[in-house]
Amino acid sequence: MKERSAPRKGHLLVGVEIEKALLESSSLLEDRPVSYLNFIIGAATFDHSGLPKEYYVTADSHDVSWVQTIFQGLGLQALLTVSLNLQGSQHIVIQSKEYRAIVIRQRVLYLALLIGPSEVPLSQEFVRWAEALDPRTLKNHERFSVA
Repeated sequence: MKERSAPRKGHLLVGVEIEKALLESSSLLEDRPVSYLNFIIGAATFDHSGLPKEYYVTADSHDVSWVQTIFQGLGLQALLTVSLNLQGSQHIVIQSKEYRAIVIRQRVLYLALLIGPSEVPLSQEFVRWAEALDPRTLKNHERFSVA
């Protein structure tokens, strides 16, 4: 199997690439308790067809332009899943110079979490936390406001 180069601006990580990225970063969080909500600078929910539902901003970032990239990433994922007869992934990572976003497929929606480019490694522990995160937590948390 051919090795792939490092992610470029707007690069969508899927399948083997995301697993490799997660394994490489998983050791960085060992023995360190973390409140992951403190690293999230924005969030958005999407229905399972990929349409945006709600946006959440923080004092760190009121910009929601990144949501368009997530929307496009979800569309690309759906196209690849259907075209190549692939099984849908549970999460994708979209990375640029300015941010990283992880998009988690939950039971009734997609949850996208915006993280600064070097704020927290995307470890398996972080992914499990994000998969279990109830979006209502964001709505009720003092750090987030609905945009």
